[in-house]
Amino acid sequence: MPKAALEGSEPVDLSKHPSGIIPTLQNIVSTVNLDCKLDLKAIALQARNAEYNPKRFAAVIMRIREPKTTALIFASGKMVCTGAKSEQQSKLAARKYARIIQKLGFPAKFKDFKIQNIVGSCDVKFPIRLEGLAYSHGAFSSYEPELFPGLIYRMKQPKIVLLIFVSGKIVLTGAKVREETYTAFENIYPVLTEFRKVQQ
Repeated sequence: MPKAALEGSEPVDLSKHPSGIIPTLQNIVSTVNLDCKLDLKAIALQARNAEYNPKRFAAVIMRIREPKTTALIFASGKMVCTGAKSEQQSKLAARKYARIIQKLGFPAKFKDFKIQNIVGSCDVKFPIRLEGLAYSHGAFSSYEPELFPGLIYRMKQPKIVLLIFVSGKIVLTGAKVREETYTAFENIYPVLTEFRKVQQ
């Protein structure tokens, strides 16, 4: 994984990221259709890295170490892959799961691979006045500190949900392509600086 190490050290392209901050991708959720019916019990019995408890959940849960991911495999042949840190890793992991299913004797294909959700996070390194932000952006914000410590900001364009914390930590979720995560952050950044908390 040499690429991740470089991200922090090389200068940020300010034409793309005017704030100078690039959100880190934390989790990619993707789906793929193996396009064949699966016997989940047989899979659970034959695969070492699989668990299946049909009373609790109607899918086999399978894990691999590289890329470190978890797959939910359904009898219909549909599969969900979570935990990868990049789109390429998510696709690679999904291919590895498909391969495992093939090796168990199922005619698994690899159809309609799609990134369903990208979760990113970053830290603006200054505290934020969430009450003020919630008040001035009431149409997009819900902030109920008794229920959840973060402000939930539902951006319309791109359609991304941001969790904004007093500490300056931000979580962005709902993107289908990483650019949406980046755009959403650049859109919110000036708002965050406007509601920067002044330390006494």
